[in-house]
Amino acid sequence: MIEDLSARYEEYLGRFANELGELSVGAFAKFGGRLIKKLTFEEFTPAFLEYLDMWTHYDQSIERGDTIDDVVLSVLREKAANLVLPPPK
Repeated sequence: MIEDLSARYEEYLGRFANELGELSVGAFAKFGGRLIKKLTFEEFTPAFLEYLDMWTHYDQSIERGDTIDDVVLSVLREKAANLVLPPPK
């Protein structure tokens, strides 16, 4: 799993550079209408795992046809932006 997270962090760094340019870790930039910080690996790991957990629950809810609260979608969009990922629709 550690190698997987390392690879995911490298992908994040690539997305960050492509979308926002080469900024130092800890620097802030605007993405998806939000001010985000370029994360260290130590910051990225829990943020990514939390996003994956939320995304999994969200996706399962959509498949079941559950009603999705706007607050849940807003939080998921915020977490996606922090990871320089496209927002859920």
